[in-house]
Amino acid sequence: MRDVRALPKAHLHVHLESTVRPRTVRELGGPPEHGGTFATFREFADQRAKVREVLRTAEHFRRIAVEFCEDEAAQGTRYAEVTFTAAAHGERVGDPEMPLRAVLDGLAEGRELYGIDCRVLLDHSRRRPVERLWQTYRLAIRHEQVIGIGLAGDESYPLAPFTDVFAAAWDARLNLVHHAGESAGADSIRDALGPGRAERLGHGIRVLDDDELVAELSERGVPLEVCPTSNVLLGLVPSLAEHPLPRMREAGLTVTINTDGETALADEYARLRDVFGYGDADLADLAHASIDASFAPFDVKAELRAGVNAWLAAPDDGGAS
Repeated sequence: MRDVRALPKAHLHVHLESTVRPRTVRELGGPPEHGGTFATFREFADQRAKVREVLRTAEHFRRIAVEFCEDEAAQGTRYAEVTFTAAAHGERVGDPEMPLRAVLDGLAEGRELYGIDCRVLLDHSRRRPVERLWQTYRLAIRHEQVIGIGLAGDESYPLAPFTDVFAAAWDARLNLVHHAGESAGADSIRDALGPGRAERLGHGIRVLDDDELVAELSERGVPLEVCPTSNVLLGLVPSLAEHPLPRMREAGLTVTINTDGETALADEYARLRDVFGYGDADLADLAHASIDASFAPFDVKAELRAGVNAWLAAPDDGGAS
């Protein structure tokens, strides 16, 4: 068993605001770290809102981006597509541009310091006004490092009001990635793929509720950004041992491993080894899937894939994790 921290990985579903170090939150005057599982999705969202509220200045946003790069690099992440709720922060601090500019500055600094390549996806809560998603779109098209937009949050809120923004994003060649099939079922996934024009799905674990949908996603190769530990912490799955991940892979679905920002990526891979008995070849396959599902340039993908192959070909190091 090889060291999963040395396995080159792409991280596709991680919310920047969920990765803020507990020490950083405390130093900025925020609440203590939440321990254990959340009783409801609303409890989770409210706790994360308290963390977001401590981010007020450009230095705060730059700092969490640099620290994100340092922490991800230590986990073997070589490429990340980090999600950030830029428009909401801009409204809150009274400067529409500052939070995103500061985060991009921090990611650029992090790349120089830690060698990790990061792109940004801008998300928008389904509960919030359409005009804020238009603002998200306008921010996205002004920055080359922003590669896409998408909806997040409570899936009971419909996707339909936002379709004009999705059409504009599609025309602007922005990638579209929505949370779907996390707390809601097959209809949410179909909406994301249809009017939502999604190229990947955030979570998607409820796809197994519908055999026809499983066959469709398998045939089309639509990647799913699966976050096993997060699903347990949010109470969507009773335990990691009961997570549908193995059944999703057995069904031929394209599965990628991510954290949602609730844990560390190498730890997530190590848990799959411990709980599901996945060997190094399985972990390498999952790493390859994440690389292939990313929106990274071809040369970046080729370099990452070569790194995974080299990791798998290297002598067994005794299972450090």
